[in-house]
Amino acid sequence: MGTSISYTVTMKGPVHIIHIPRRFVVSHWGGSETFVAEVSRRMVSHGFDVKIFTSKALSTVSHETYQGVPIHRFTYVYPYAGLSTHAKSLLDQKAGNLFSFSLLWALLFRKDLDLIHLHTGKRMGGIGRLCARVRRIPYIISLHGGNLAVPEDERDTWVEPTKGLFEWGKVLGMLVGSRRVLADASAIICVGKDEYDAMVTQYPDAYIEYLPNGVDIQRFETGDGAAFRRTYGISEDRFVCLTMARLDVQKNQLGLIRQLPALLEKNPLIHLLLIGPATNREYAASLRQEADRLGLTDHITIIEGLPYQGSELVDAYKASSCFVLPSLHEPFGMVVLEAWASGLPVAVSQRGGLASLVTQDTTGLFFDPASEAEDENSIASTVARLSQDRAFAQSLAEAGRQEAAASYSWDSITARLETIYQRVYEHSIR
Repeated sequence: MGTSISYTVTMKGPVHIIHIPRRFVVSHWGGSETFVAEVSRRMVSHGFDVKIFTSKALSTVSHETYQGVPIHRFTYVYPYAGLSTHAKSLLDQKAGNLFSFSLLWALLFRKDLDLIHLHTGKRMGGIGRLCARVRRIPYIISLHGGNLAVPEDERDTWVEPTKGLFEWGKVLGMLVGSRRVLADASAIICVGKDEYDAMVTQYPDAYIEYLPNGVDIQRFETGDGAAFRRTYGISEDRFVCLTMARLDVQKNQLGLIRQLPALLEKNPLIHLLLIGPATNREYAASLRQEADRLGLTDHITIIEGLPYQGSELVDAYKASSCFVLPSLHEPFGMVVLEAWASGLPVAVSQRGGLASLVTQDTTGLFFDPASEAEDENSIASTVARLSQDRAFAQSLAEAGRQEAAASYSWDSITARLETIYQRVYEHSIR
């Protein structure tokens, strides 16, 4: 059965840890990158030797640092015969099953290495697994989503770039044991509660922990929302509904746009602010096309990503009146924590990890992203409630801010992760 711990073990001497995400670039930032960056820089300040090993997907820079944490990027290949440059770019952006011989070599022969923390599975995760087993050190894997409840049509978009091509990399996956990554891990960390429950059922004898994402509370307490509105031409009287998420089928911005006419009937000052990197270019284009078709471009602002560490991202939250996340599935929803820390009321899909993160009528509101606009539990009806009852919306915002501060600070999340490391490390040296 899955287990949970609450004690701390003191490690003897410096501990050398390598995080392995599939990619790590500021231009395509997401929840897994935030997790790796925030816990790594805190652990460095606590005396750990922490490094990030990743691929050169979407980056040509081999070595750099991010907030004091060294990043090493390695060459890689997608093992498909006849793969085009365009297809490779699509795989880089989302879910590409890559292999890196140089990463394998570096992990096998690096002198100081006590623990590997995977943030990806498949072939790259298999590399981490194989190297850990050869070196007789523990490895941990974090599940950041994508293992449960992914609609079939979205999964199809992941493999579309390789459709019809000969895959010569299956033997590589077999050699590194890519299908054994979860089963052989010293610990499985789940960012979403629903994924944790599923893993406990699937691996009843494994050490499994539920460890949610966190938020930098102080960072999101201040910002210049008025300046942001001036920069992007959003008038002061607009009720701004912010969605901070990748422009991708999963995040369902298209469903939100299609319910905007019904929202405007209830409140003509509604304005959608959609911010996020375009991991699906065709989908991003469809958002603008739908806005044009509906004749509502003056009520929609689309920004293809803001630097995570830049002040403008915080300003965007402060420029908004509420936060909306219409995802078709969602493992956790780190952006909800950012919205809470920014003092925004939230309305989210009752899907995946969001269902256990938000408490209905207390820290936020749920809607069904598949419901028609006229339904009581639709996106339109739920968001309209926030725009029409400001006192209620403010009570949700305050409760959310308190919840974020009490349960989701990065300091507390990092402390819990260190305890997991310590348990695994101690067990490995017995």
